[in-house]
Amino acid sequence: MKFRQLVLLGTIIGLFGSVLPGCSVRPPQNDTDDKIKLPAQELTIAMYAEPPALDSSTATASPAITILNAIGEGLYRLNKDGKPEPGLAKELPHISADGLVYTIPLREGLMWADGSPLKAGDFEFAYKRTLDPATKAKLAPMLVWIKGGSELMKAKPEELEAKKAALGVKAKDDKTLEITLEKPVAFFTDQLSMPIFFPQKPDFVKAQGDKYGSEAGAVLGAGPFKLEQWDHHQLMLVKNDKYWDAKNVKLGKVSVRIVKDAGEGLKLYGEDQIGLAELKGEQIAAYKGRQDVAVKREFVTAYILINQNPLYAPFLQNAKIRRALAASIDTKQLADGLMGGVSVPAAGLVPLGIADGAGQEFRKTAGETMSGFDPDKAKQLLAEGLAEIGLTELPKFKLSADDTEIAKKTVEFILAQWKTNLGIEVEGDPMPYAQRAQKMQDAKDFQALIALWGADYNDPMTFLDPWLTDNKSFNYITYRSKPFDDLVKAADKEADTARRARLLVDAEKRLMEDMPLIPLYFRARPFAKKTNVEGLVLPAIAKEWELKWTYIK
Repeated sequence: MKFRQLVLLGTIIGLFGSVLPGCSVRPPQNDTDDKIKLPAQELTIAMYAEPPALDSSTATASPAITILNAIGEGLYRLNKDGKPEPGLAKELPHISADGLVYTIPLREGLMWADGSPLKAGDFEFAYKRTLDPATKAKLAPMLVWIKGGSELMKAKPEELEAKKAALGVKAKDDKTLEITLEKPVAFFTDQLSMPIFFPQKPDFVKAQGDKYGSEAGAVLGAGPFKLEQWDHHQLMLVKNDKYWDAKNVKLGKVSVRIVKDAGEGLKLYGEDQIGLAELKGEQIAAYKGRQDVAVKREFVTAYILINQNPLYAPFLQNAKIRRALAASIDTKQLADGLMGGVSVPAAGLVPLGIADGAGQEFRKTAGETMSGFDPDKAKQLLAEGLAEIGLTELPKFKLSADDTEIAKKTVEFILAQWKTNLGIEVEGDPMPYAQRAQKMQDAKDFQALIALWGADYNDPMTFLDPWLTDNKSFNYITYRSKPFDDLVKAADKEADTARRARLLVDAEKRLMEDMPLIPLYFRARPFAKKTNVEGLVLPAIAKEWELKWTYIK
């Protein structure tokens, strides 16, 4: 399932703010002071969207996931290589021979940021709250691998307590958590690092009521940092001295400023006012080969969603017309030009680097599952599709997207491609991120829309199961295909990893044949990063950044 954040067509800019610009070292105070003072371990980061709420049960957007990961922690935390290592857990799980029962001992002396003890029951409470239908957690499907999870998620009010009691999550004692799955899940340990699996303090959550997660005083974590201030223009994080590994957390303060415009980012970077700036367009070539460039290689696919609800664009119900739209876009030109040659043209839906679950990379197993740029074929498909629905020309429709600079340029590029290669007119429809997310996620009110999809675990299923007919949470395009459903559900039940991988390849091929969405590119984002910033991780999955190991040298 997804963490399913809809990733912004945008960026993060890090600012290293203190009294002096940049990150500097103070000179000796006098002749006898022959030791250089250490720099202040303070970091300011600018974010382009404010977290809507910091509730680990309901968070879906990247900003919320990123902040929750800084102030909280799960049983495991992904390291710089994307591998799970013990977090609040004392060690990796003890897994039964049949792969169903995970017994996980907690570390000794764990505390919440308020100094109160953290117990195994806090995980049990959190998982049951997430699956409770009243919580309306969009990521609750990520927990249905737990025995009884699906039943609890669908429980009627009169069934709720019985379904909670039957859920396969038990605190055996204050220091031992036992999780029982419906079936073996090879990547479940990785998933336990996600905020949706973080613990919650029952008394605190209940006391906050509807305010939980909405302001600094209504947020409580057990991670490297704690939320000291949140005025909805800025979040202030400070080191959590109650964190079990506090001695290895170097940053003392992190300020996250909510900004919209990143246009002056590189200018400020050049003036040593910021320490991290995303490079775009021509900036990428200008910085090529420099030592202060870091690339964030992500498990993220940019695509065009095509609404399959006939109320919005009935002519886009035709598969040949959708395939014509796809074949008329030169995604290599998009990736090389607009994206600066760092991102890679999509060869299917599942991005580079995702494992196939059988020891190989999925893209190497699947190969290219979508046709490439072919204007002549696109014209032919359009003509055939129009004939099938009794039209002589394609009606005008809207292509919606965020109103960020990169999103608007992407819309302009695609509209130009469609006009040049198909002779059709399409209207661009940029809008603020929050409005775009609401129209897509809640109202499903769009004709075609550009978005990004990021993995929450390293497996193709995170990109494929959102499009199941019965996935009410994330099938924003109302796609319905029994052959696709059968392949994904068969893979979900398949114990043989090689056969499972082949089923997932076939599912992607079927999706690309129907083309209810058009993959554009697999995203990578280059950043200019000051060379005195060490330990900053730019993860491939879910989070924008990881600060636990960051320090200023």
